[in-house]
Amino acid sequence: MSDEQLFSMEAGPSRPRRTKQKGVKGTPKVKKGSENKDIENLKQAVEQYDAPPDVKLFTDLPMSHLTKRGLKKAAFVDMTEIQAHSLPVSLKGKDVLGAARTGSGKTLAFLIPVLEILYRQKWGPQDGLGALIISPTRELAVQIFEVLRSIGGYHSFSAGLVIGGKNLKDERDRLSRMNILVATPGRLLQHMDQTIGFECDNLQMLVLDEADRILDMGFHRTLTALLSHLPKSRQTLLFSATQTKSVVDLARLSLTDPVSIGVNEAEAEGSMPTTLEQHYVVCTLDKKLDILWSFIKSHLQNKTLVFMSSCKQVRFAFETFCKMHPGIPLLQLHGKQKQMTRLDTFKRFTTMKHAVLFATDIAARGLDFPAVDWVFQMDAPEDADTYIHRVGRTARYERAGKALLVLLPSEEEGMKQALVKKHIDVQKIKIKTSKTQSIENQLQNLAFQDPEIKYLGQRAFVSYLRSVHLHKDKAVFKLEELPVERFAESLGLPGAPKIKFLSKEIAKKKKNASHLVAATLPEAAPEKPAPASSEPEEEDSDLDAADEESSEDGSGDENDDTKATVPSAQPVKVRTKYDRMFERKNQNILSEHYNKLIFRDSDSDSEDEFITLKRADHELPEDDAHDDEYNSKRQARMAMSKKALAKGGPRGTRLIFDDDGRAHEPYELKTKEEVFGGADKVSEARKQHAEEERAKLRDVDVLDKAQAKDKKQEKKRKRKDREREGDGDGGAVAMLDPLDEDDGYVSPDFELPSESEDEQPPPTKRIKSSGGSKETSGVALQDYEQMALKMLRGS
Repeated sequence: MSDEQLFSMEAGPSRPRRTKQKGVKGTPKVKKGSENKDIENLKQAVEQYDAPPDVKLFTDLPMSHLTKRGLKKAAFVDMTEIQAHSLPVSLKGKDVLGAARTGSGKTLAFLIPVLEILYRQKWGPQDGLGALIISPTRELAVQIFEVLRSIGGYHSFSAGLVIGGKNLKDERDRLSRMNILVATPGRLLQHMDQTIGFECDNLQMLVLDEADRILDMGFHRTLTALLSHLPKSRQTLLFSATQTKSVVDLARLSLTDPVSIGVNEAEAEGSMPTTLEQHYVVCTLDKKLDILWSFIKSHLQNKTLVFMSSCKQVRFAFETFCKMHPGIPLLQLHGKQKQMTRLDTFKRFTTMKHAVLFATDIAARGLDFPAVDWVFQMDAPEDADTYIHRVGRTARYERAGKALLVLLPSEEEGMKQALVKKHIDVQKIKIKTSKTQSIENQLQNLAFQDPEIKYLGQRAFVSYLRSVHLHKDKAVFKLEELPVERFAESLGLPGAPKIKFLSKEIAKKKKNASHLVAATLPEAAPEKPAPASSEPEEEDSDLDAADEESSEDGSGDENDDTKATVPSAQPVKVRTKYDRMFERKNQNILSEHYNKLIFRDSDSDSEDEFITLKRADHELPEDDAHDDEYNSKRQARMAMSKKALAKGGPRGTRLIFDDDGRAHEPYELKTKEEVFGGADKVSEARKQHAEEERAKLRDVDVLDKAQAKDKKQEKKRKRKDREREGDGDGGAVAMLDPLDEDDGYVSPDFELPSESEDEQPPPTKRIKSSGGSKETSGVALQDYEQMALKMLRGS
């Protein structure tokens, strides 16, 4: 989408100009006085207007001719129920709290008052931002902006679309020139924080479309902060398909004496369109993809919208079904796509006659997809309100539509009760087994051949279970009753991937259950004296087995309470971890000594008694038998000595203990937190080191600059010295001294006319200078010419 489409609203002829150039044919001249008079008449007509109960046409309302021309051009003639009830109220400047079923025309119900209020107030470019429309999703914001362009093209207002996905600087440059702004909460908050000069002090109208969805997305604090910065004298229009408690609370904060228009709780039974057929089927989790594939194959001539619970499920279904070629165009729409891709998918599905769109709940709010025949909910909605928004994509504007909901056996009862509370009647139907085609083998082949498909399947598996785990209504979504292994096989996976959050949840439940059992047990009874034998009593064998299992799986004393079962006739005592430690059978070599400490037998005369002084026999042996017995005992003691154990046994590791009592290896490398004494000190040391390095670099930089400056000055000084040496006779070349007489020069054999002419000129020598190489001599050039002439004459 180009910038002109995003940031201009000149889709139709412009507003009539106030002046007309001479000799130019165009729009007729409109006098300022007549225009002001028309606006005054329009204000009086709006104040005096009392809507009759049977009003149906837009032309019956007191609106400007510019808005009526735009509605006529966009083919909007008859009003819907929500428009007929809300427009007479909102045109008078009152706050409106509107609630109506999906597809009832809420967009025009707030766009027409925006244009009319600004027109009657003679709003111009210099007045700044006059109307702000907030939408929960980007696709819905684009749809609102397109409708605004279609009906407001004859007005001279400037309109902007701020939805993210574009360069922030481009939007910032245009933001100050906008009179009407359509925005998503996140991008609007970003501009309020970062854009200088973005002011809403002169705002006249605020529109919140799909307010419940805005609050569900976590923008409650953002909206509260936004409302606190907006002027109190504004007009506010709040529209939503469902009225939840959060919407009512928001209306209490943002609206002043609002007029409630639309569906009340008592009238909620008629909130669903009468032309909508609603059904649901019950199947197991591993059969969902088979039902979806069979449904698509049997409805190739329809336009279908398929809802799933997560982005990764949408991508997996789209990629696999595209490779299987169902015979109908497939599209995908989810929040992980880029902005331009989402807008392109939205436009393509809008213009297509037969197609299947896999989407998450971002397509469930307010989007107007023309002529959608089926809404197929593969995964159960989060609540009844989400169900209403999903099925609202079909049966719009009195058209017919069908909706099919797929439920698991564990979800049926809870979802039916939730829908009954909203007065929604959904009929149960059965699927013909003969018409269902299994695609499990095809998915297995795709996962085996393409690693990316296998990876997508694993991510879809985990994301679905996570979505079920995070749903609030546990009466509907029961994770423990899902056939996880069969579900993984139905996705074509060789086995179920590991689920970290599920294992953590199970461990947490076990811990809570053990604590609950310990808290609910009766008061401790007097303890029975321990038996002399080191073996526990017979009725405690189950406890030992339970402890043994817990020690093997590493859960310790956090084992399940079902394992710790004791006879009800015996008095129950709360057992501690020390009791369990002493009663375990799989102890190490010190277990016998601990048992002797607890169950000591005074009659025992074992020679391995622990911490017991025995009387030694110091008499010498009398015969060889005693010698042999003594030697054998001595050899046994030597075999158990420290030297023998150290020589043949395993080597230990040396450990040292710090001041806190923690064990470390002697040459263990310390972490940066231990060296500096904490994460905060690590960051401080990092910053200090960076500052020291910066200071060193600055000093080195100053020194380098000084050295470079000195070198440059020295070079300049040498050049000037050379120039001064060569400037003796005004030239740039220095004169050289004459050569000696015995330098090898032989004078020619001829007579000179006079004695004064015997002086021989010194030979020339080339030296380099800035001007190039020159010949230097002690005599002038004229002297050389005279000498050459004399030589010629003498010859």
